[in-house]
Amino acid sequence: MNFAVIGAGAWGTAFAIHLSRLGHTVTLVPRRFEQALALASTRENADYLPGLKLPSSVQVGHELTPVLMEAEVVLLACPSQALRETCERIRDNLGLATQLKLIISLAKGLELGTHLRPSEVITAVLPNHAAGSLTGPTNAAEAARGRPSAMVLASAKTIEALTEVQAALSGPTLRVYTSHDVAGIEFGGCLKNVYAIAAGCCDGLKLGDNAKAALLTRALAEMVRVGVALGAKADTFYGLSGFGDLVVTCSGTWSRNRTFGQHLGEGAKAADLIAASKSVVEGYRTTDSFAGLCKERGIDAPILAETYRILYEGRAPAEALAALMSRELKRE
Repeated sequence: MNFAVIGAGAWGTAFAIHLSRLGHTVTLVPRRFEQALALASTRENADYLPGLKLPSSVQVGHELTPVLMEAEVVLLACPSQALRETCERIRDNLGLATQLKLIISLAKGLELGTHLRPSEVITAVLPNHAAGSLTGPTNAAEAARGRPSAMVLASAKTIEALTEVQAALSGPTLRVYTSHDVAGIEFGGCLKNVYAIAAGCCDGLKLGDNAKAALLTRALAEMVRVGVALGAKADTFYGLSGFGDLVVTCSGTWSRNRTFGQHLGEGAKAADLIAASKSVVEGYRTTDSFAGLCKERGIDAPILAETYRILYEGRAPAEALAALMSRELKRE
């Protein structure tokens, strides 16, 4: 198949490498012209995925019109807060795109203000095209190196292309499942970043394995409660995009969200960390979005609420932990 990967961060680059390994036609499209030039000349994404060479078969583009003209599937590998602008750029360059079957988001975050999920943003901007999401417990560098992984692909519409794209994405090192619970897989992919920050705070405070295990167990219960209240299916959160992504993001040393939380637990301030970060910490803005959404809908989410207070109200992680431990006792 012909794939266009829009966005050349770590995950976009990794997916371009993966698709090329499977023999597909792949064009990687960075946001900045300077990055496109650097990738084309050095064949390495030194900023986001250093040490891994981009295969010669991966084309590097910048102008969207010719790329979209040939694409059958578009993968949007941009941060959630840049998704709408990216979709608007695509919309303005779709005139000659006649082969396009599916537009897939790789983002894991809600849009600030609207609280829309990634596939909902795509549909809002590009209503005439099928939208989907691809998510799961994956680390970009491991996927690029061909280490075994599994993900889940979902689309709100029952479209023939879903199973075709599933087969195209899958191979010896990546197994892709399908789902029609788009809300569930997207909420799971978003919420796990919030709880990864909380898990990182546990690491930074050196609370030990017992505390982290308890946190993750209650985080999963909270994830299910929040997701179901927002219209998702409970079973989805026990799969790859829920439990699976929660485990890997809360334990991986590579996880930006967990590392961010660890620095908070060690005494750093959220605003200072965000200002100094080269990469996007999705959980930071996602916590803000979900806190607003839960408040609007009257959803009880104490771990999320305390994480919000740490990030936006300056609450010390140790104080947040004390607040959670002193809540009224109840049945599991």
